[in-house]
Amino acid sequence: MTGWLPHPADTLFGPDAHAEESYGVLTVDVPAVSWTSALGTARSVLGCTFFDWLSAVDEPGTGFLVSAHLVALAPVRRLLLRTTVPHEAPVLESAVEVFAGAAWHERETHEMFGPHPDAVPALAALAPLVRSVAVITGRPAEKAVLLGGFADEPSLGHLTVLGHYGAQRWDAATGELHTPETPPGLAAARAELPAVLADAGDPPGTWTEDKGQAFAVHTRRAEDPEGAFAALRGPLAALTERHGLHLEPGRLVLEIRPPGVDKGVALIEYVQETDARAVLYAGDDLGDLAAYDAVDRLRGEGVPGLLVCSGDEVPELASRADLVVPGPGQVAALLAAIAETIRRAH
Repeated sequence: MTGWLPHPADTLFGPDAHAEESYGVLTVDVPAVSWTSALGTARSVLGCTFFDWLSAVDEPGTGFLVSAHLVALAPVRRLLLRTTVPHEAPVLESAVEVFAGAAWHERETHEMFGPHPDAVPALAALAPLVRSVAVITGRPAEKAVLLGGFADEPSLGHLTVLGHYGAQRWDAATGELHTPETPPGLAAARAELPAVLADAGDPPGTWTEDKGQAFAVHTRRAEDPEGAFAALRGPLAALTERHGLHLEPGRLVLEIRPPGVDKGVALIEYVQETDARAVLYAGDDLGDLAAYDAVDRLRGEGVPGLLVCSGDEVPELASRADLVVPGPGQVAALLAAIAETIRRAH
């Protein structure tokens, strides 16, 4: 047995698992197919109920090494659980079913290595065949362009990225980025935020993300993510009201941004600008509900629309979608299939 493990690693985590201990940290490596079951074992058998972080590194010639740092609290014991996925098939089952707080870590880790490998090829295949393709995101437009590699793909000449829920705009045709001035109320609210968090008890593990045209308070790393979210929602709502801003709840995140800015407004304005005759919108978070409302409105005005939900982690979104697919890879496959169908029809 290794370190504080009560049994050999392959007994606890299955065949091909192996463990080592160094500098007080117990590390267990498992095959990718055993990832979520190993996380479950760490939590239920070893008592590692605190999810600290998840990340990955690119190991040349090997694959992506994914690591999750877990902690047992009584007594305090640390476990680094690792697995490797190959470069040619960089897919791993989500840890969210075991640790709800893993969602943000998985998304941020994914973004370090860019979009799903099939996403840009699918968009590049579709873009020349339709009036326009737009990416509407809550992130800064320049970050979305960089992470997506959109500026380096010549077939995406019709692509527009609407960042900060439409407040920012980047057009592939010109490469120009348009950013509005930051509203004074946002700067005042940002300055007041530390005191608001302190008055609300400053739940351990929460952290703030500054997006320039908005800022967000995340509770995914908190000891009690849902409890911290509930405790902060009221005080942050009062903060936004004092400064004439808007509070947008997400999955264990509360975002503060200027009023009148959301994905629905951005979508309606873009459809009107491009005179689109049909719309397909795909989303995966609570912030996409406004765009779903916009598609419903467009349908009522005679513009056909299709609502696609990537994953089923947000029931408010999945229940309204016309089509629910397992994840980004399947969204890319759908777009590629649409492109092929259009190409054959012409």
